[in-house]
Amino acid sequence: MAPRGLLLDAMGTLIGLRRSVGAVYSELAASHGLAVDAGALDRVFPAVYRQAPPLAFPGLEGPELLAAERGWWGERIAEVFAACGQAEPLPPQLAGELFDRFAEPDLWHAYADVAGPLETWRQRGLKLAVVSNFDQRLPGLLKGLGIASAFEVVVVSSAAGAAKPDPRPFQLALEALGLEPGAVWHVGDSPEDEAGARAAGVRPLLIRRPRPATPPPHGAGEP
Repeated sequence: MAPRGLLLDAMGTLIGLRRSVGAVYSELAASHGLAVDAGALDRVFPAVYRQAPPLAFPGLEGPELLAAERGWWGERIAEVFAACGQAEPLPPQLAGELFDRFAEPDLWHAYADVAGPLETWRQRGLKLAVVSNFDQRLPGLLKGLGIASAFEVVVVSSAAGAAKPDPRPFQLALEALGLEPGAVWHVGDSPEDEAGARAAGVRPLLIRRPRPATPPPHGAGEP
């Protein structure tokens, strides 16, 4: 049976980075007098990101949620630089500057095969939502990339209070769309997408995009 709605992952499914995480980290670090190799940063980032606690903050909203997101990323940024041999504390402004830089749409792109299908699905009457292990920067990025209007709701793990593979973000999207799990498919690119969708009773569809030499953060995407 054809679905009545689609839930879509963001990073690696709808959008990707134009430059590597390491390149951006290295560039902004250099503006503070720190010389850290971009390649080294790219090599350590995936492990730091995978080992981090979930980007999810139950019960928080507004300024408190934003502070928690910035704090979470500040810890990851410090860990990445420490893993590259940066023993001294980072300049206090650097983490905030990196968080803000990854909120700027020019650093991202919507994949070339995204806009056409989104329009086709909307014309067919499908309800569309984004479900992503991301933070509150994502809606602004989707808007800046010209695809936000396709979606009725954007669920990010930080505000949902749970991250994929937990089913809660999927359940929140289903509630917002007013659809039952059996009427919806989820399109993503990771094991967390598949496991979370199945846990929520949603049919998962995985796509396999060509991977960069060093994977960017999944999902914030994410600095």
